[in-house]
Amino acid sequence: MKQLISLLCLLTLSLPVFAADKPANLDELLQQVKRERVLEQQQNQVREAEFAKAHDQQASLLAQAKQELADQEKRTQQLNTIFNEQEQRLAEQQSLLDDKSGSLGELFGTVRQVANDSRAVLESSMTNVQHPERVDFLNQLSDSKQQPTIEELRQLWLTLQEEMTASGKVEKFTTPVITTTGDVEDKQVTRIGVFTAFTDGLFLRYLPETGNLVELARQPVDRFRKLVAEFEDAQPGELLPTVIDPTRGAIMALLVQTPTLKERIEQGGWIGYIILVLGAIGLIIALIQFLSLTKDGHGIAKQQKQKEVSQKNPLGRILSVYNDRLAHDVETLSLKLDEAILREMPKLERGLITLAILAAVAPMLGLLGTVSGMIETFQSITLFGTGDPKLMSGGISQALVTTELGLAVAIPLLLIHSGLSSKSNRLVQILDEESAAIVARNAEKQHDQSV
Repeated sequence: MKQLISLLCLLTLSLPVFAADKPANLDELLQQVKRERVLEQQQNQVREAEFAKAHDQQASLLAQAKQELADQEKRTQQLNTIFNEQEQRLAEQQSLLDDKSGSLGELFGTVRQVANDSRAVLESSMTNVQHPERVDFLNQLSDSKQQPTIEELRQLWLTLQEEMTASGKVEKFTTPVITTTGDVEDKQVTRIGVFTAFTDGLFLRYLPETGNLVELARQPVDRFRKLVAEFEDAQPGELLPTVIDPTRGAIMALLVQTPTLKERIEQGGWIGYIILVLGAIGLIIALIQFLSLTKDGHGIAKQQKQKEVSQKNPLGRILSVYNDRLAHDVETLSLKLDEAILREMPKLERGLITLAILAAVAPMLGLLGTVSGMIETFQSITLFGTGDPKLMSGGISQALVTTELGLAVAIPLLLIHSGLSSKSNRLVQILDEESAAIVARNAEKQHDQSV
């Protein structure tokens, strides 16, 4: 009996409590266990019914899924059959297209190549300022993967024809121009073919990157600017000369980069300035001496034509030494005339030695500048290498410019020195001839008197 009560207690603890109150005795506990057992059986029946119902639903869904799988497999077979048929048909159509197209494949490659080449030309052409849409069309045509249409072929031909026509025409049109100050202004531009464009007497350059015309930061010489200014003001039908760059700006860019005389001198540095100062000093000395020799030459020529002795020219001063009453013998007279000629020679040869020295020093200074420039060039090579020639251009410019300046100063000074020396020697020769004539006449008179 005790074992039964213990088993009932264990069952009571293991089952959920459905009663609101605890049993007071064993009978109530027995009745509660029976009721709960009945309730548990009912719950299990309900659960079994739900499980059976869910099992039927899962079986129905499984059957439905199997049916759908069978349908999809059947449809897949049908689609595979259709795909294979279409593949075969596409191959047949492609073969038929290749047979009928014939040389159209070559046409496709040729059109793409022509469009590609023409695009590069038009992008750098000045006519692109007026017709920028042509580049977009050529880009689309060169990137196309399909055969060009008849309309596209016509448009390509018209584009090339327009460019050829524009290359032989002179046109005036208004377009934005980038000035040297960076401002964008609408100006009337005169375009000569695809080579040159200018406005208000200023040359323009086309920038393919932005598609704009820009004024050259440094314009050519005034002679060229005057020609284009006159050409802009010309009337229709009037023929005038102008400037054309057949390289589409390459020659013009090199022309404007050519340094001026002032820039050349600045490239020579302080040695170049010293050479020029020496050259200026030599020219001043030469000019003074030339004027002096010219004056003396006119005075000597005038003295030769008159008997009256003048102290304002070298020959007159030498003749004043001769005095019949004082010249008792030929030797004394000859010595006096030689002394007078020697007094006149420093004035006649004044500055010639200085000119010779300057002519010799100028090329030496040029050589000094060359050495300094080469030293600077080698220093640049040591610091930065030979990758950028611009870093070496300063030293090379100084090396070449100073040599050029030295020769440019020395050669004229040598020629001037030679000319002045010849002129001075002629005057000295005239003085020697006149003095010799005086001595000869005096000797003849003494001979007559002795006889």
